[in-house]
Amino acid sequence: MADKSKIAVLDTSLIDRLPVSSKTLFDAKAAKSLTFESIAQQLGRSEVAVAALFYGQAQASPEDVTKLSSILGVPEATLAEQLLGFPDRGRAGPMPPVEPLIYRLYEIVQNYGYAYKAVLNEKFGDGIMSAIAFSTKVEKEVDEAGTTWAVITLRGKWLPFTRF
Repeated sequence: MADKSKIAVLDTSLIDRLPVSSKTLFDAKAAKSLTFESIAQQLGRSEVAVAALFYGQAQASPEDVTKLSSILGVPEATLAEQLLGFPDRGRAGPMPPVEPLIYRLYEIVQNYGYAYKAVLNEKFGDGIMSAIAFSTKVEKEVDEAGTTWAVITLRGKWLPFTRF
């Protein structure tokens, strides 16, 4: 079990924007004091993918439902009913975001988006990085001075624009 102060819980102000499964999953996660990392290890998925399942932004497989039922102690039938539909991405928060950490991620794109685009176009040509054929991870790094750094890796398939 993890330290309860370091367990991500559901922000109740988001409940009306999220699927019913979010409350079910977060309540069970909190009751068992589980981190996304510990659930991910048992589920065989990345911790960001697991968090996306909890927010209804990723699709669960039948195998995910079975494993989550076991991990969280939620009846499999309940999870199957709540998780086996199609996700409804992009509705969890306002635009621009108001939550400070999410706003900072948005701000990174505001400040460096065109720079990323220019460098990606030079390296790959005219196209876009997929957010569908995509993976990501979050790592914690501590430098020699003891400063903590967040390292976010975004890995998306390059999709060249086609001529039509």
